Amino acid sequence: MNFNVLTIFPEIFDIFESGVISKALANKNFSLNCLNIRDHAINKHGQIDAKPYGGGEGMVMMAEPLKKSLDDIPKKELGHVIYLSPQGSKLNQSKVITLSKMESLTLICGRYEGVDQRFIDKYVDEEISIGDFILSGGEYAAICLIDSIVRNIPGTIGNKESVTNDTFSNGLLKGSVYTRPENFEDLDVPEVLLSGNHAKIEDWKMTNSLIQTHLRRPDLLNDVKLTNKQRKLLEELTSKDIL
Repeated sequence: MNFNVLTIFPEIFDIFESGVISKALANKNFSLNCLNIRDHAINKHGQIDAKPYGGGEGMVMMAEPLKKSLDDIPKKELGHVIYLSPQGSKLNQSKVITLSKMESLTLICGRYEGVDQRFIDKYVDEEISIGDFILSGGEYAAICLIDSIVRNIPGTIGNKESVTNDTFSNGLLKGSVYTRPENFEDLDVPEVLLSGNHAKIEDWKMTNSLIQTHLRRPDLLNDVKLTNKQRKLLEELTSKDIL
């Protein structure tokens, strides 16, 4: 899979030289092509932005430098063009999985007060937001998007179950996890997790996942398709005021 990134700060993406994603990059599970929008600045001062028509605060990224940066990418490698924007649809795991099946993505990292709407209308296929909060630039949102997608590319994560069983992979929170020691400051690991009984352990994990989701993110239960067993368990827990 190939990622093209249009940015004025390509050095920010050096973060992918660390961690699991760096290994995937070294193993060529994906490629990363960062293009500096300032290479197509309109003057010797490196200008790629201008004041908004109609007045208002800040500056707006100009359409022309962005279009010329797009032209530097061979058409067959352009793929799906995404603008990281607070006006976009909110990213979720389902969208991540869909995007991970594409051959190429081109990510537009906005700055300042945004991007000239004419560029968006003509060249952007989709706008995506990573949440309802403000960032200094689209680079940080692009990093989150790339990381979440690459984790789903075969060969990135050694243990496939780490991907399929993680939080949001089935629409629910993963729930509580524990490790050594068995007792920490008078708090014990749940006994069932030490039992060696795999069936009981899986039941405990499913129950805990439902409890944590109900307590912390009940909104997720409106969209997830529960199994008959999960639905029955949730009804029992609710009726007994356990939740």
